[in-house]
Amino acid sequence: MLSRIAESLFWTGRYVERADDTARILDAYLHRLLEDPWSDEDAACRSLHAILGVAADPVRPCDIDQVLERLAFDRAGGGAIEGALGAARENARRAREVVSTEMWECLNSTWHGLTELRAAARRTGPHAYLGLVRSRAALFFGLADSTMNRDDGWRFVVLGRSLERVDMTARLLAVRVLAAVHAPDWPTLLNASGADESFLRAHGGRAGDSASVAGFLLLSRDFPRSVLHALSTAEACLAALGDQRRGGDAYGRRDPALLPVGRMRTRLEYLDPEVLRNGLPGLLRDLQEACTESARAVAERYFPFDGPVTWSQEGV
Repeated sequence: MLSRIAESLFWTGRYVERADDTARILDAYLHRLLEDPWSDEDAACRSLHAILGVAADPVRPCDIDQVLERLAFDRAGGGAIEGALGAARENARRAREVVSTEMWECLNSTWHGLTELRAAARRTGPHAYLGLVRSRAALFFGLADSTMNRDDGWRFVVLGRSLERVDMTARLLAVRVLAAVHAPDWPTLLNASGADESFLRAHGGRAGDSASVAGFLLLSRDFPRSVLHALSTAEACLAALGDQRRGGDAYGRRDPALLPVGRMRTRLEYLDPEVLRNGLPGLLRDLQEACTESARAVAERYFPFDGPVTWSQEGV
């Protein structure tokens, strides 16, 4: 597979997952503000900016309209929903010979339908807009699983999705654990992660404490959006890519992209429960650093860029 195709597939997976996670987070926060009219809108909006790594204006009050314009409707920023979907569509277009027709049509129709939904969201609220983004992201990854061969192309899509999922979940937890004034409560955090119903089933309907919520989002082997599950998936993809492409051993131990993912997966597998109560900030920071390190190593190994080729006249 050409490195440019592999890179496009990797970033398609990352950007679709980013749009999905951002839509989930925005939807959860908006529901909390609607259900509790006494909520501090400025604090909640600043929390959204903190989770997504976007600097909020330190002086001007922050409201939902500003959040939607910047984190949902902005087509120029890769951290906003429309910016992420536009980047995903462009990357999928570059890899049209690998992605299935149904996957491309899913992204293309979603992109062209956002303009009308954006106008409706400004008039009547963003629920339908955010719901479409979430359902289309689920459809896209479902189509990837059902219409792509389980080859390197599929692995790059899933790898991008998995690394982005780990990073976004760590961001959510970090804002809550740091106990900022604008931190989300645990039910909102579970809802933003798509884990509220699965958590209640796993815990017999009990709400649970902070350690149990953090433990579920980090350590659950059965919940597909947990950090451990995403790390295990990323590790399997990297091991298969390394074994096929570079002749390394079956475990990919010489793969610099695999090492940080494998270390964090092993660390979570044998995590001391006390860390969930007293050591979460350091653990979450290490998770984000591992994702960054792995993504950088993936780019260096599979997406090399030597710069443009320049021609010179013979004998000059």
